[in-house]
Amino acid sequence: MSIQNLNKFDPFADAIKGADDNVQDGLVHIRIQQRNGRKTLTTVQGLSSEYDLKKIVRACKKEFACNGTVIEHPEYGEVLQLQGDQRENICQWLTKSGLAKSDQLKVHGF
Repeated sequence: MSIQNLNKFDPFADAIKGADDNVQDGLVHIRIQQRNGRKTLTTVQGLSSEYDLKKIVRACKKEFACNGTVIEHPEYGEVLQLQGDQRENICQWLTKSGLAKSDQLKVHGF
């Protein structure tokens, strides 16, 4: 007579393995975060690591007349941050410049 429930089995092994993907479904996620009062931040996550994100931020800052930076997020990697609600502007600019197709863009927020 042997006891079967003492075998090693990790039911969450496949969930841990799936968390290692650096690119989420090939999508570019554009989010808005509320700061204080009427101030907001627009974050862009999921752009290819082949692109120089600092040059992209520099071009966006000139185009949208806002400030921006590249931050290192522990879960999402390098993320673009732009001041203000730039969701529509960044969507149009990314498709116009050819960095992402319109079906790859996923806009989050109110």
